[in-house]
Amino acid sequence: MAKFGKKYQDAAKLIESGKLYASQEAMELVKKTATAKFDETIELHVRLGVDPKYADQQVRGALVLPHGTGKTQRVLVFAKGEKVAEAEAAGADFVGSDEIVQKIQGGWLDFDVAVATPDMMGTVGRLGKVLGPRGLMPNPKLGTVTMDL
Repeated sequence: MAKFGKKYQDAAKLIESGKLYASQEAMELVKKTATAKFDETIELHVRLGVDPKYADQQVRGALVLPHGTGKTQRVLVFAKGEKVAEAEAAGADFVGSDEIVQKIQGGWLDFDVAVATPDMMGTVGRLGKVLGPRGLMPNPKLGTVTMDL
């Protein structure tokens, strides 16, 4: 029989085995039973009842955490015309069009997120082989191809 430490045994007394907890109650219980000296990770499993082999039932998306992840993102915006000034006012780190495309083709990838306006997607499309495998390609489904910068 395995022996458990005192902290584990104290935490195990707070949890009823086999009971399904409501999400709010479960979060409170997780915080009470946390003993590590670092920020612990919580894993959530949800049964959605969808069949992923059908395209209309696939679940995917992106979200923004309410307090962020603590990491600052370097944002690149592909835009031209008056959208350049709008992107700079919104706080983009790098803004441009054809000159940025040439820079990326030369090997520069010093950014975390790429956003593009729809009129620039023809130009940005040439970078698919470079940006796609790294997950940096602007995508309308994720909201990174938009007129609202």
